[in-house]
Amino acid sequence: MIPILANKDPSAPSVFRPAALLREARRQKDLATADVPAICILDPDGDVVRHLRRTGQARPFDGWPCYHTALDTFALAGQTVGIVGCAVGAPFAVLVAEQLFASGCRLLLSLTSAGQITPAGSPPYFVIIDRALRDEGTSYHYAAPSDYGEADPHLVARVVEALKRKHLNIVVGSSWTTDAPFRETAEAIAAAHSKGVLAVEMEAAALYAFACATGARVLCVAHVTNVMGQMERDFEKGHADGTAEALRILEAIAQSLEAIAQS
Repeated sequence: MIPILANKDPSAPSVFRPAALLREARRQKDLATADVPAICILDPDGDVVRHLRRTGQARPFDGWPCYHTALDTFALAGQTVGIVGCAVGAPFAVLVAEQLFASGCRLLLSLTSAGQITPAGSPPYFVIIDRALRDEGTSYHYAAPSDYGEADPHLVARVVEALKRKHLNIVVGSSWTTDAPFRETAEAIAAAHSKGVLAVEMEAAALYAFACATGARVLCVAHVTNVMGQMERDFEKGHADGTAEALRILEAIAQSLEAIAQS
């Protein structure tokens, strides 16, 4: 058996739990237990976090005990939400997601930059990821082997309806989640394209597998910003690193899912 698939029983409980890590981190850092906001955001690129800090909108959440990240809070859609920057890749994203949900998060949004596989416009544009091709290792610890990690269709439908009502330009479709961005070969890209995959990113499949395994509410958004460096002046997100448009998208999503996050 391929080692990545050996000794995997997604239904078996883990010996090491996020609550235990958080307990010891709070003890070592002398922190009281404090719930994070009900809605939290992962910002792998860190552009949104940096913008919020630079403009004075972000506040550090001092009760966040995670060893590896900082949690900021800011006002979005009339509520306080949390945001963690620079948690790049499937293992890191799920490591943080586990701790957020163990700390009171009820809805997690991930907004990550992505490379274009099947054109759906001229970058930059946003894709609501409804399923993600599993080409990483983390998801296989949470779900039995399958081609895709699937989003909650109810969350996707609700968000798409809200974004269309606000006339925000979005696309819905699948992504390819890889652990190895610098091994995106012509053969691998062609295979993803043949499946109708719109973009390649590094977190969604694992986050969706985690969500399905635990019942957590997670929605992933890809900000398609590049064609994998195959042209000059690639990786341009737009004005202010695309943060204004990203925040409009996140605000509409947060508004549409606020009731679900509070339930």
